[in-house]
Amino acid sequence: MNNADTVFDTARRLQQAGTPCALVSVVKALSPASAHAGDKAVVTADGEMHGWVGGGCAQPAVVRTVRQALADGRARMIRIAPASEAHERDLDDVLEFGMACHSGGTLELFIDPLLPRAEMVVIGNSPVATSLVQLAPRVGFAVTVVAQGAHAEDYPDAYRVFDRDDAATVAPHVGAGAWVVIATQGRRDLQALGLALALDARQVSFVASARKAQVLKDSLLTAGADSAAVAAIVAPAGYPISASTPEEIALSVLAAVVSSRRGTQAAMRMQDAAPEPALEVPGEPAHLALAQPAALPVPAASSCCGGGAARAQPAHEPATATADANAAVAAKPSCCEGG
Repeated sequence: MNNADTVFDTARRLQQAGTPCALVSVVKALSPASAHAGDKAVVTADGEMHGWVGGGCAQPAVVRTVRQALADGRARMIRIAPASEAHERDLDDVLEFGMACHSGGTLELFIDPLLPRAEMVVIGNSPVATSLVQLAPRVGFAVTVVAQGAHAEDYPDAYRVFDRDDAATVAPHVGAGAWVVIATQGRRDLQALGLALALDARQVSFVASARKAQVLKDSLLTAGADSAAVAAIVAPAGYPISASTPEEIALSVLAAVVSSRRGTQAAMRMQDAAPEPALEVPGEPAHLALAQPAALPVPAASSCCGGGAARAQPAHEPATATADANAAVAAKPSCCEGG
């Protein structure tokens, strides 16, 4: 049998390097198969194999299945058995490969994909940023903290911490497709936005009111930033849960990121059920807007950082009353404004 410690060490090394791989274990072996129950290997998408789970007949089927598992993130059980001609068939709980090999023998293998954790970059050292760094790892994110003058010991849950927020320092260490959240709250906002645009991010979310975000977006455009990239910045960040504390705001932001990451199937189902009129969810494309029943007023807080939203006017209420209420809402300071 192969050295399991070596296989596990290789798996850890590949994961730390961000290389997708799969742990393949022999569950059952019938002679004259060359592998034995308990044998293991780590296999990458390009077919690199570390360990031993069978000879030349088994390896093509293993590599092919590993690629499928890495593509959809699902574990698989496969059986490789002698056959008069090569075939592949799905037997519900196991995928069977018939192999016309001279060596014979049957192998059953469990293929478990080991995918790198999704990466989140949190820019800022505000209370919201601190809370987000604590929460995000618990739902599977590897969190990189970027804050001018930050100390690693202040962020025990972070994967890594950068104490400078310039692109030259940070960008080489952040992989493509990271989720970026800016929670600077008035401290080096433009610097943080510029850094976020320099990263090859999947999504950039900005914890700020819509009014403040628009002012800063205009500043970015004036400085020559790409207009499409600026327009794609999600602001206000988070779902409309009337959040007020830093922990609640961080929760709303994380929920929106997770929903976007998972495809927002629930929002799409709600949209299909009641497509008109719609309440736009901050950070989501217009076609994924949550449906809002016509008889209900829009909630006073459209997002945790939205600074308040206009209240819908019921049919029986005079227009002046609605205007007074909306003025009162607009006068209320946002939980994220300037702080």
